[in-house]
Amino acid sequence: MQAGDQIVEIDGKVATKYNSDDVSQLLKGEPGTKITVKVKKAVTNEDKTYTFTREEIKIQNVPYFGMVSDHIGYIKLTSFTENASQEVQDALKNLKKNPNLKGVILDLRGNGGGLLNEAINICNTFVDKGTNIVNTKGKIQDANFSYSTTGKPVDTNIPLAILTDAGSASASEIVSGSMQDLDRGIIIGQNTYGKGLVQVTKPLAYKAKLKVTISKYYIPSGRCIQRIDYSHRNADGVASALPDSLRKEFKTKGGRIVKDGAGIEPDIKTLEEKVAPITIALYNNNHLFQFANIYKNENSTLRDGNKFSMTDQEYAQFTAYLKGKTYDYTTPSENKLNDLKKSIKDDDYSALVQKVITDLEAQIKHDKSKDLDKYKPEIKQLLEQEIASRYGSEKGRIANGINTDPDVAKAIELLNDNAKYKSILTAKK
Repeated sequence: MQAGDQIVEIDGKVATKYNSDDVSQLLKGEPGTKITVKVKKAVTNEDKTYTFTREEIKIQNVPYFGMVSDHIGYIKLTSFTENASQEVQDALKNLKKNPNLKGVILDLRGNGGGLLNEAINICNTFVDKGTNIVNTKGKIQDANFSYSTTGKPVDTNIPLAILTDAGSASASEIVSGSMQDLDRGIIIGQNTYGKGLVQVTKPLAYKAKLKVTISKYYIPSGRCIQRIDYSHRNADGVASALPDSLRKEFKTKGGRIVKDGAGIEPDIKTLEEKVAPITIALYNNNHLFQFANIYKNENSTLRDGNKFSMTDQEYAQFTAYLKGKTYDYTTPSENKLNDLKKSIKDDDYSALVQKVITDLEAQIKHDKSKDLDKYKPEIKQLLEQEIASRYGSEKGRIANGINTDPDVAKAIELLNDNAKYKSILTAKK
């Protein structure tokens, strides 16, 4: 089975008669039992029937690792479920088999967190046994704990770069924040989410549950990473982020200044990539997905493997595929103009002003063909990743995306420059 195949029947039951939750239950079963699935193939629409033996499915925390340059290794960590630390350690040990390895990138972008003990053990991969990683403090003494590493590290010296963004939260912030506080690695990317609260659930009547905050996380420097201040709310009852004026300064192990109250701020900040409205529309309407299916159907192997890059002719084939397809969108300028038109109408301005607005509307109205050319680089990158995933699943998607990833490129640059790397981790006098 391949991406895009539509499930038609499950053990003789017509799948369209069930909702997604029911279909999920029909597909699941005891490991070792068999299941027969009839599907309509993507692109060709022919019916195929497959019989599978069910197995226990384990989602990997590290879907991909490998060398991203001659000297730099890369580990993508997407979650902190059971065995995450072992997967990171195994990946690092594998990378260390390369005698040319000089640095490692740990990618925590989009990782919303998970198990605290896995976060601590991942830190233990890079720091010595007995190193304090995080403390929890609350109003109730029983909620106060101190967590330190307990095992033997894999490598305490190899240069380390950690990639973060606004989707890096909770356990991701404990790892990135503790590595920053201990001056063990440099953080590259955008500010993390800022979740520094410890919560537990309490059972209520009628099978309901209440989530209660019992303490906060504090990383080695003593700072808390929580961004939203729930103890102070505005008149509407809405909590807001801690203002910069109230953020406190702390020091890393080597004396560098770091602040609390806003997640983890990278040592090297990079710009968040903005995605054009046309790209979002193409993605949301499944045109990237469908074209990747067509490409896979017409090409049994992927040219250049993980280094695959679409030719201009292939991109032209994609634009030709789009003819007659629906993917409506509005640009930010069009949205602002629509707001202005409404205000002018409400304020009853003259017909002359209305004409000026109409003329302006004609000038800024988006042109799909021009936008397909203007935003070709970003559309092409997403297409390449989508196509690569048809041949290598999630590993293929990640490996292909690395080729054009500016944050990865910045990390490679800094890890290859030992003097620059050390200067970032040195307190300014």
